[in-house]
Amino acid sequence: MRILYVSVHDVLEYDELKIFTELGYECFSHGSYCRPHLGSENRPPIPEMSYDPHFASLVDQSPKDDLHPDLIKDKDIIIIMHIPSIVINNWEKIKHKRVIWRSIGQSVAWVEQVLQPYRNQGLEIVRYSPRERMIPGYIGEDAVIRFYKDPAEYNGWVGDKSQIMALNRWMIQRAIDCSYDIFHKTCSGYPVKLFGPGNEGLPESAGEITYEQLKQELRENRVFFYTGTQVTSYTLGFIEAFMTGIPIVSIGEKLGNHEFYKQQTFEIQEIIENGKEGFVSDNMLELKTYLHSLLTNYELAKTISNNARNKAIQLFGKDNIKQQWRQYLSKRS
Repeated sequence: MRILYVSVHDVLEYDELKIFTELGYECFSHGSYCRPHLGSENRPPIPEMSYDPHFASLVDQSPKDDLHPDLIKDKDIIIIMHIPSIVINNWEKIKHKRVIWRSIGQSVAWVEQVLQPYRNQGLEIVRYSPRERMIPGYIGEDAVIRFYKDPAEYNGWVGDKSQIMALNRWMIQRAIDCSYDIFHKTCSGYPVKLFGPGNEGLPESAGEITYEQLKQELRENRVFFYTGTQVTSYTLGFIEAFMTGIPIVSIGEKLGNHEFYKQQTFEIQEIIENGKEGFVSDNMLELKTYLHSLLTNYELAKTISNNARNKAIQLFGKDNIKQQWRQYLSKRS
């Protein structure tokens, strides 16, 4: 069976193509991994994937919104990541195939609305969080399959650096989406590093880091402070931290669901049991207290770390997610 995977996010693309390839599917990406032996800007190569120079050349010539027919004709399954226009503009060319729209936590009411006619014609939908059912005008799901991380790769937290870390990009430019003010005020007075592009000039900015540096920072730092990215239920950065076992302090449901978006899709308060697997609050003084406790009490941090990692493996572990994809993709293949 051959999958055409139309990607808009190279980190998720890497993760899911690895699983599909391991499941025995022959995968071809309209994305960063159209040349899988080269990898992407943020993730390493996938040498197990097939490399077809002609396919890659067609990808270079073919925008996602107007897929070349030769990219489609010999594929059995087409998986489209998030962008509705890819479905809409290519529908007449792909509707005779098995087409799966893969959510990535960015859907809002208008996305559901414009996809409804294609849903009625057989478009399958795989969600990444059960909390997406809170989207106004929700058009349903065929499965909920979370993002994943490999526990064998994200592990080994030691927390010997008594400082806070965070992952986000362009925080000040996306202030509503990323809650920069909350992040800045809550971490004020503590050692903190904010990793990610577009944060230059911010007092917390520690610049960009490589894939291997990311895993090392997650192991070494004491606390991970999470403010989310509207309108996501959770991010890949969150599950990388959760899986590694770095104790997480997160904003809660009120702050995580900005009134501008009018949907209650933030999920961290349902994933983390407060005080057991991390800390969650909508009160900045409480958040600051939690950060202080973890920075000054290593035994508390170790207990939280162990609990968090166990929960992460249960919800986001590679083996579980791989089995869910195996069952789902085999239903009609």
